[in-house]
Amino acid sequence: MGLRERKKQRTRETIVRVAMDLFAERGFEGTTIHDIAASAEIAPRTFFGYFRSKEAVVFHDFDAAFVAFSARLHARPAGETAFVAMRAWLLDWIAEREDVLEAEDLARRRLVAATPTLEAHERANLARFEAVLAQAVAEDLDAPADSLRPHLVAAAAVAALDALGRHSEEDARKPAGEEAVAVLDEALAFLQGGLDALRRRPVAQ
Repeated sequence: MGLRERKKQRTRETIVRVAMDLFAERGFEGTTIHDIAASAEIAPRTFFGYFRSKEAVVFHDFDAAFVAFSARLHARPAGETAFVAMRAWLLDWIAEREDVLEAEDLARRRLVAATPTLEAHERANLARFEAVLAQAVAEDLDAPADSLRPHLVAAAAVAALDALGRHSEEDARKPAGEEAVAVLDEALAFLQGGLDALRRRPVAQ
């Protein structure tokens, strides 16, 4: 990146860092955009040059993840199922996040769990993943994109992945590294088996 891009990246990272600190200290609802801007030493209008809302700061990595996921599904070669493509994307995403502290993910999870507004925002984000996955599953099933089967399969897949990503602060059994990948493969194998069973059944008229 050039100097200008590096400066923008540092500003973005500063906004996220100070915002999450303020959210932890004052709560999400108790923190204003003016508070965040003041702590980041920027003007409020500058904040909106980076984020459209406080919610977008909490889920600052969502848009990049969604774009990459959509691109991976759309670029999959002939014969590659949606779940194989999803696994490949997930492994890349996990590898890219190796430098993200687990404490940061845990702080976000606690914040979301304690804030109904953020829980609703997270559900909306998951719905976007579910919609693009349902379209890919419909192609696997050779079914209309608006039919029920693809949406049921996609909903089950997103729910499974969401469950894998959730853990309480008291739970020390969270899988890591190779174990996390093994658990992921078990979930995807189960989902793929269901998809294969549907492919062998005729579509109801």
